Amino acid sequence: MEQDPTNPRKTTAPNPYPPLAPDKPWLAPLAGFSDLPFRMLCREYGAAAACTEMVSAKGLVYQGSGSWDLVRSIPRVPEDRPLIVQIFGAELSFIQEAVRRLLDWGAAYFDLNAGCPVKKVVKTGAGAGLLQDSGRLAAILQSMVSLAGEGRVGVKLRSGWSAAEFVSGNAAIRLDGMGLGWICLHPRSALQGLSGSADWGLLEKLKERIQTPLLASGDLYSARDGINCLQRTAADGVMYARGALANPALFQDHLRLLQEGGEAELDRATDLARRLQIAHRHVALCRRYADTRKNLLKMRTILPKYLKGFPDASAARSRMVRASSWEEIESTLEGLAPATLWEKSSDRHRRT
Repeated sequence: MEQDPTNPRKTTAPNPYPPLAPDKPWLAPLAGFSDLPFRMLCREYGAAAACTEMVSAKGLVYQGSGSWDLVRSIPRVPEDRPLIVQIFGAELSFIQEAVRRLLDWGAAYFDLNAGCPVKKVVKTGAGAGLLQDSGRLAAILQSMVSLAGEGRVGVKLRSGWSAAEFVSGNAAIRLDGMGLGWICLHPRSALQGLSGSADWGLLEKLKERIQTPLLASGDLYSARDGINCLQRTAADGVMYARGALANPALFQDHLRLLQEGGEAELDRATDLARRLQIAHRHVALCRRYADTRKNLLKMRTILPKYLKGFPDASAARSRMVRASSWEEIESTLEGLAPATLWEKSSDRHRRT
């Protein structure tokens, strides 16, 4: 809920629909990665909306600390809005109760995961397992809409259980018109996992068959990929996942491409300087919002992704993964400062 400026003690309901348009790119729900610091980082570079990591409905109902840790920031960090809480589960009663509790906690938007292909999720009937029971999927979503309101609930789908079927096309038609704010399609089958290629042609087909706004996902590794997907499929917006992990600034590139056209490529010096800025900023946000040993260890695996293309990157990565304090991490990043960086690069060219 948002504060009413005319009455600080009164709250007003948020817009029933989150921002969804070609120039409003979203950050996907990324298990283990899209925590508060990373969401804030992506927002600073232009993400119009962000999703939480996948949260267990049962975990929320049973007061599991791990599940509630994923949403604990909702009432405390108003800058992290609009925020979409992605729920997974297969039992209607648990999902209903989880949504009720999240609404009381201050959540405004919800997404149902009907696409996760991980075995431990699917074997419970949740995630992509819901594609095998379209009636259950529709009942769960209808209930979520009734609780949260029209426009505030969406669903993320896979194209089907196997590559030979397009179950999501039929399922989405059944869901169309029930008041969903969006349908997100990752056009791979559940059995594909992340192998093979995303079939953007299925996004195009689905867009022609539904009125509900369509978010495109799958193989969006760069801003150019996102723009190409929008142009080919006529989707209403895009949701970046793995591309954002490698480069949180791709949201900035996405907006620049839309506004200026042409290529989003930066010259090497500018690209490396921006990567270093991203790394420093991500550390600062972790220290502000998640200054724990657990997050320090996680950052040792995330930060090396930003160092691609740096001279002596392998040595910096080696120091990074052994760091035992934020100070060690920041010291390693300082060693990659532009002046030192270009001195090393120039020396290397002179030697060759």
